[in-house]
Parts: sequence; C-alpha cells; structure tokens
Amino acid sequence: MKQPHGWIILDKPVGLGSTQAVSAVKRNLREAGYGKKNKVGHGGTLDPLAEGVLPIAVGEATKLCGRMLDASKIYAFTVEFGTQTSTLDAEGEVVERSDVRPMLAALEAVLPRFTGAIEQVPPAFSALKVDGKRAYDLARAGEEVVLKKRAVIIHALEIRGHEPSEGTSLQSVTLVANVSKGTYIRSLARDIAHALESVGHVTMLRRLKAGPFSEVQAISLDKLNEIGKGARLEDIILPLEVGLDDIPALDLDPEATVAVQQGRVLSGCPEPDGLYWARHGTVPIALMELDAGTAKVVRGFNLQDVAES
Repeated sequence: MKQPHGWIILDKPVGLGSTQAVSAVKRNLREAGYGKKNKVGHGGTLDPLAEGVLPIAVGEATKLCGRMLDASKIYAFTVEFGTQTSTLDAEGEVVERSDVRPMLAALEAVLPRFTGAIEQVPPAFSALKVDGKRAYDLARAGEEVVLKKRAVIIHALEIRGHEPSEGTSLQSVTLVANVSKGTYIRSLARDIAHALESVGHVTMLRRLKAGPFSEVQAISLDKLNEIGKGARLEDIILPLEVGLDDIPALDLDPEATVAVQQGRVLSGCPEPDGLYWARHGTVPIALMELDAGTAKVVRGFNLQDVAES
C-alpha cells in the first residue's frame, strides 16, 4: 500500500495531549494497513485542557513541522475574573482572589496595550526548561519557578462575548487573539486581568487557526478513528502543499526538476527574492530560497519520482 503524505487536521478534544493525538493517527494508519513505519508529527503543541485545531503531519509533510511551529495562531479564550490559579487555568489551585470585576469600558480601554509587540512572563506550568528541567515539573514539585520575560506579537485582540455580573461589570469575557509563535494565552489572560486591577484565569481555550489551517478543515477524533475501521484516508488527509499556501510556487521544467532533486543550485531565476516551494506539475519537489536569481534547496521532498521528459 502506497505510503501517505500530507496533513490530518484534528479538532483536538479537551483531555487529549498532542503526543496522544499523534499516537492516535499512527494507530489508525497502522490499523488501516499502511504499516508501522509512517512518519507522523504535530505542528504545534496544544495543552490537554485546550481544544481545537491541531495540524498533524504525515510522511514527507513532517519536514514542514518546523515551519508550522513558527506560524501565527488564532485562539478564542475565556477569562474568569476574581480568581487566579497556580496554572492560570481551571486545572490549578486558587492562589489569589479579588473582589474587583472590571467594567466592559475598562476592558475595551486596556486591550490596545496588549496589541502589537509586547513582553510577557510565561506560566510556571509550561514546557520551558529551567536548568535542563521542565518548568511544570519543578512547579509540581513545589519549587519556585522564575521565568524570564519574552517578546511576542499580538497581531489582533478583540472581544467575542462577555458574561455580566452585578450591574454592568464582568464576571468573565471571551476574547479572540491572533498571536505570534511563543505566545502564552494563559499569561495574556493573567496580564489583562492585572491591568484591570483584578485577577483571572482561563476557563476555555480553543485554537481556531494554526498557520494556514482552520476549523473548517478539522475533523473529530471519532472521524479519525473511522480510518482504522476502513474509511477512506483520502477523504480526510490534505495534500502536503496545503501547508505551503502562504508562500509562492516555483514551477520547474524536467531538467530543473532533476537538478533540484539532486540538490543542485538553480541560477538565472527571474522571480523576486524569498522562500518558494518548487513543483513539477502538481508535485512538490522542494522548499527553495531564492536570492539574486539563485535558488538553493532548503528542504527536499521525496513524494515520487518525476521522470525527465
């Protein structure tokens, strides 16, 4: 059976870890008869308590996982005001309380401060390493975890909905954020609450988009499990090149295709400088960086032999 290459976009449910999701894809491919040697990886960790778009790369698409990690992402998240937890989400213990419930107008006034280039301190319960150990392991062991500020970019931040408490103040609010890589939504929620002279934690976190992949393309875990029971993989797997929608294509003739497959440099290219995905017909051949008319292979794809004609 021909080995698959492409993307399975999972609508990850709450409670399932990203590594578990990868294992689920491997298991279904194995049960569907594709063997045990399928390369599978994910395009950006999603916490077990989070849900939503998790791109899972299969075969040669795993060579693009690094690009997916660097991609911007869009999240919807709900902040409940009045309590802050140790994990900054619903899993942790309450560590701080406040009677302050912010007004909607005050929230609208502070959001511009969290748009654009900002600095944030990651949560203590995160996968970042401190002296070679995961921060969440140290935090769970009761050790004090001090993480450095990091620069991130919030491309857009807007209010989706809110739950009023007494009067016109807010018990909770749901926001949508378009963020750069490395952004921690739990930290963003904490800092917004502090800016409103309150405290808060995240009670809902859903990834709406990761790079070029959105909710529209995502399938449920039940739909994934149908593959292992005989459903057609072709109905859910997206082509490798869908993960390259944000960069232009470079069309190769047969001679240039052979050269690129051999890792040789192309010269005399008229296209503007930048990153391209080179293709022969509809078949992706390589990621290439073009500079001053010269194109060099960044990453080659071994999808199928493209014969010179």
